[in-house]
Amino acid sequence: MAYRWPGQAGFALGVPALAVAAGESVLLLGESGSGKSTLLSLICGTILPDSGTVRVAGTDLATLSGGARDRFRAERIGVIFQQFNLLPFGTVADNILLPLLFAPDRRARAGDAAAAAADLCTALGLPTGVMRSKASTLSVGQQQRVAVTRALIGQPPLIIADEPTSALDANSQAAFLDLLFRQTAAHDTALLMVSHDPRLGDRFDRVLRMEDIAQIERAAA
Repeated sequence: MAYRWPGQAGFALGVPALAVAAGESVLLLGESGSGKSTLLSLICGTILPDSGTVRVAGTDLATLSGGARDRFRAERIGVIFQQFNLLPFGTVADNILLPLLFAPDRRARAGDAAAAAADLCTALGLPTGVMRSKASTLSVGQQQRVAVTRALIGQPPLIIADEPTSALDANSQAAFLDLLFRQTAAHDTALLMVSHDPRLGDRFDRVLRMEDIAQIERAAA
């Protein structure tokens, strides 16, 4: 698979092969500018490769229309963003249930979505009654748990986590990973987490480095 940013002749990304199995946890390491964000965008289908194939859960994303890719992503991929990307003036419930509005199959898997969200919040150590709180009133650690709950609800088969521990100290990182692994293991969910911190590697089934799996083309200085 290869991709070149439009209008940026100096940058291109090529990934000959990358696979994450069901239930597997993979840590992808890379420095800034190594193409990590581009790779995640390709896996999520927000951009399409110029050549090659990106398959998620057996589906070639290039065969889907733009709208179908959006629906597929909502159904099959839970994303934990580095900055959490919560709606600040929405309640915790609003934020967690948001992806289910665009994913009827995922909503059906969740069953009673409000109860499922509350159960996940409890499992992730959030206080009773947090569902009615505004996201903007939560601590950073609580916002992080809400972001994880939003990604996990409805059991999407793939979780992508983009530098979710970058602002945390070592103890908070360990607690966060304990929570995340416990939830993904419960549903045999694949986890692809991007980071620049190799110290996290012992926690994952497999560690990959961008320089080993990707070919980066940059313009000469």
